[in-house]
Amino acid sequence: MKLATLFLTACILFGALFLTGLGLWQMKRLAWKETLIARVETNMKNEPLSVSQVEQMIDREEDIEYRPATATGHFLHDGEAHYFATHNSKPGYFVYTPLVQADGTVIMVNRGYVPMDGKDRATRKAGEIDGQVTIVGLARSAPTEKPNTFVPNNDLAKNVFYWKSITQMLGMGIDKMKTNSNRFFLDANDAPVAGGSPVGGVTLLRFTNSHLQYALTWFGLAGALVVVGGIFLRSRIRDAKL
Repeated sequence: MKLATLFLTACILFGALFLTGLGLWQMKRLAWKETLIARVETNMKNEPLSVSQVEQMIDREEDIEYRPATATGHFLHDGEAHYFATHNSKPGYFVYTPLVQADGTVIMVNRGYVPMDGKDRATRKAGEIDGQVTIVGLARSAPTEKPNTFVPNNDLAKNVFYWKSITQMLGMGIDKMKTNSNRFFLDANDAPVAGGSPVGGVTLLRFTNSHLQYALTWFGLAGALVVVGGIFLRSRIRDAKL
């Protein structure tokens, strides 16, 4: 067998293995996505928890993600933090505002989405709720470190967050040395807000799940490469013998 034929054979095998690997990776993603969807559906069925109950679950290392929860207190609007995000395919910010509860502890509430030009509080004063309020929403886990090196560092000077650090968010307007904070976020539901902004209910609850289709595509391409490549190599070998 000539060197060129050996090289083509190696390329076909490598390509098939690579495509098969992509298919297996998509199968792993499929299992992860199905687990996530089941987790959200199960947790959403539970009755709303108080902040203290969620904290107790954290102590027991139980899953709090997407658990319905409520918190009562008053907002400190001058301490809001802005998390860069998209909503309905439009870039903007999720407004995280500290809610001071009766015992003095603070929970960061994701009040919802504002467009890029709505970052300035002066543009949405009507939406700043005064006095005591009860927020109903979903508990969300708080990361303790940046997810990966590809995520930019939070720009504290401009109050723009690319990952949700409770400690850094509290630093936007609260003396964190004198304030105890809860260890999770509360994503507010879609209850209407005066002035229409922020728009609540931004938690992603519907997840696309096309991983099986992608996996079958990669496996199909691997199989096609082997078949077509095998036919081509056989013809080369046959021609070489003539």
